[in-house]
Amino acid sequence: MNELNGKIAAVTGAASGIGLASTEAMLAAGATVVLVDRDEKALETICARLGERAIPLVINLLDLDQCAGLLEGVLSKTGKLDILHANAGTYIGGDLMETDLDAIDRMLNLNVNVVMKNVRNVIPHMIERGTGDIVVTSSVAGHSAVQWEPVYSSSKWAMTCFVQTMRRQLLKNGVRVGSVSPGPVISALLADWPEENLRKAKEAGALIEPKEVADAIIFMLTRPRNVTIRDIVVLPSAFDI
Repeated sequence: MNELNGKIAAVTGAASGIGLASTEAMLAAGATVVLVDRDEKALETICARLGERAIPLVINLLDLDQCAGLLEGVLSKTGKLDILHANAGTYIGGDLMETDLDAIDRMLNLNVNVVMKNVRNVIPHMIERGTGDIVVTSSVAGHSAVQWEPVYSSSKWAMTCFVQTMRRQLLKNGVRVGSVSPGPVISALLADWPEENLRKAKEAGALIEPKEVADAIIFMLTRPRNVTIRDIVVLPSAFDI
């Protein structure tokens, strides 16, 4: 399977969860992948395991200067960028009145502002080359107002809008923009789920593995250039919301 042979990808939040699974899937499809994450030790270990086409790039995306240097960092290592998977994000659940105010700022910065900045950072390069793919990790919570996660769900609704608007802006430039919207994925983010909701989901089999999301991303990236998958929702079959 070499559908992405010769392609250069950058994945944010690549040290775990969906980001790592996406990285592994793109490598298997022949791409070279720049793994963007703030966890330097994790990146070193992962890239040593994955081989020479896995390239670490240590960036704290919540640092304004480091975030602005994403494309420069990628190009210094690879010379071009074909694919951006804007995946880094965090989660807050529970009643709004019990939510820490600083946590709201951090989550909205990472889930919304950083994604917009990353896309803004890379699109001049993709427009100049006349081709590119941008995939944003959203959530089924961006399509349904989930009452126990008002901050998180709102951030993903923002991404649904952002992807739709950017797809329209960039289609004339040969740049495709889409999002993948998983249901609950077995990852570190579930640690912040309400305990009762997590217990019920596990008992019902209403969780999926990161690899199943990565498979959907590969499907999106390997369509003919005249086809754009604007959004793909990936749910556990037992999930009901």
